[in-house]
Amino acid sequence: MEALPELYTIFQGEVATVTEYGAFIKIPGCRRQGLVHRTHMSSCRVDKPSEIVDVGDKVWVKLIGKEMKDDKVKLSLSMKVVNQGTGKDLDPNNVSLDQDERKKRTFRDYTSQKITLEAVLNTVCKKCGCKGHFAKECFMQPGGTKYSLIPEEEEEEVAAAGCEREKKTNMAEESSRKRKKVK
Repeated sequence: MEALPELYTIFQGEVATVTEYGAFIKIPGCRRQGLVHRTHMSSCRVDKPSEIVDVGDKVWVKLIGKEMKDDKVKLSLSMKVVNQGTGKDLDPNNVSLDQDERKKRTFRDYTSQKITLEAVLNTVCKKCGCKGHFAKECFMQPGGTKYSLIPEEEEEEVAAAGCEREKKTNMAEESSRKRKKVK
């Protein structure tokens, strides 16, 4: 196996091919090529890598990743962390590379978590007489248990106040009946 450069080493390579997603760079001293993805070409957004580099250009790159896939070594390179004029390392402690990795890892897919809104219809079922649904959506079986919505706090307070008034009127009526019986 050929001797590959160490991870995070900087070298000058020649652009072999340019694709829509990046450029392949010939690594000096071996027959391998590495990919500079368009996100690692510049600190600015790159839509077309062909606007940045052409085949045969000499560019300074930093080896930022080695990956074994299908018995092949895939090399990831970066141009944005190297000064293209001097070849000086602009990210000697690999801080920006770590930040890029963290950005990729923290992405979460929230599309599977659906939001359901449970609105209550202002209607009464003709089948069971309960509020909040239509007869075609009724879940009551003939002769089965009746279900209804739990009343909200305001409705409970109004109902409680109504019950208290009924109790007071009932007590008043009972006391007046007792008085009549006593006479």
